[in-house]
Amino acid sequence: MVWINMSLIHCVNLWEFVLFCVTKGKSLIFLMTNFLGEYEVAIDAKGRFLVPSGFRKQLPEGSVERFVINRGFENCLTLYPINSWNVLAEKINKLNDFNSKVRDFKRLFLNGATMVDVDSAGRLLLPKPLQEYASIKKEMIFSAQGNKVELWDKDTYYNYIRQQSASFSDLAAEVAGSDFINPFEGL
Repeated sequence: MVWINMSLIHCVNLWEFVLFCVTKGKSLIFLMTNFLGEYEVAIDAKGRFLVPSGFRKQLPEGSVERFVINRGFENCLTLYPINSWNVLAEKINKLNDFNSKVRDFKRLFLNGATMVDVDSAGRLLLPKPLQEYASIKKEMIFSAQGNKVELWDKDTYYNYIRQQSASFSDLAAEVAGSDFINPFEGL
């Protein structure tokens, strides 16, 4: 596996870097994380939950099972692998603190962010204030979202999905617009 100073990527065209890694037989897995899946998990009385095995299998081999969990949007929590968090935190740290909206955003987004490690039993501890923020009680949905995971109270999640699914087609057209390439076109 290739380890590279992330600041070097800013100096090089990303596609040139990808081509370099492919031609040299190196892995890009540490840079490109794309988690998939939706899992129902139980929370124990101490706020711990078992990391789904389907998710753990998607982690890069030999990676540290360290994450940052924080408040997400729509009253869910967001779980970032440490490498994804570090890239995001670097971008956030570059925002202009002289702008009051930036300060508000940083407070809301960063306050409560907590580093968590998978324990020897394969569990993560959900910090109590974050658990209360998301109203997570005994059952939770662990929903992969590309480079991160959303953690939802089970009932809240399914209610949200039911409400949003009625306008899913319109949302897809608005968000993707004409820039989205249909992967099935021309088959």
